[in-house]
Amino acid sequence: MKLIFFDNSQDAGGDMVDNDKNLWVKCPNCDYMMYKSDFEENLGVCINCDHHFRIGALKRLELIADKGSFKEQFGNIVSSDPLEFFDGKEYYRDKIKKTMEEKKLNEAVVTGRCEIYGIPVEIAIMDFEFFGGSMGSVVGEKVTRAVEYATKHKLPLVIFSASGGARMHEGILSLMQMAKTSAAIREYKESGGFYISVLTDPTTGGVTASFAMLGDVIISEPKALIGFAGPRVIEQTIREKLPQGFQRAEFVRDHGFVDIVVHRRDLKNILYKLISIIYNKV
Repeated sequence: MKLIFFDNSQDAGGDMVDNDKNLWVKCPNCDYMMYKSDFEENLGVCINCDHHFRIGALKRLELIADKGSFKEQFGNIVSSDPLEFFDGKEYYRDKIKKTMEEKKLNEAVVTGRCEIYGIPVEIAIMDFEFFGGSMGSVVGEKVTRAVEYATKHKLPLVIFSASGGARMHEGILSLMQMAKTSAAIREYKESGGFYISVLTDPTTGGVTASFAMLGDVIISEPKALIGFAGPRVIEQTIREKLPQGFQRAEFVRDHGFVDIVVHRRDLKNILYKLISIIYNKV
């Protein structure tokens, strides 16, 4: 089907012109075409089938933090190239620099302090568009520092995960972040802190195997992919067909690894209610 729209720049009468990709968004789940403005107003969710598109860390902040309340922390920490990793075409350090410029981010996680309906919260939000949200030494360090800040200042902690796992370019240094972040979470909990982990599509690999699954409450967006190894790898290993919906949020919830699946439009309210109850704000 050839899509058309009225071009407001034309003379009165509205000549019909070819579709401009900047005005439309196609849902990968149901193939529905929607105006970009309607899509954005619906918080990056398909208006036809409710498919939750992946969104970046900065967009997520707009949806969760009170306007003007976010104060970034540890944003000056950037990745180096300790292993001088070379993939046959370019060095890791060059890829990092290029990705930083392209995505307008310093790393695959944004950390800081914000307010959710007036309640101070320490928050960390991963961005899948930056190296697949992979956890390298800087991601681990930033998450750990955010947890330590929440421990020191007795703040509720919210972490949004979106990751393909450990960052291969950093080898064992990447894998070490699993233990570091998990240890920080343990100290935070022992100090009486309340940690809400929010899993978004996808949350896999070393992030799932560490801080993402350590929340006092674990929330997921609908249909998010959650797991360690991918379903194709598992099928090839066990040589069995996996159940329908395996590793999707609803399946994971029904099997006890996620507490609640929450629509994006309701997420801020749910976070506020949970934090309010624990910190006696209601």
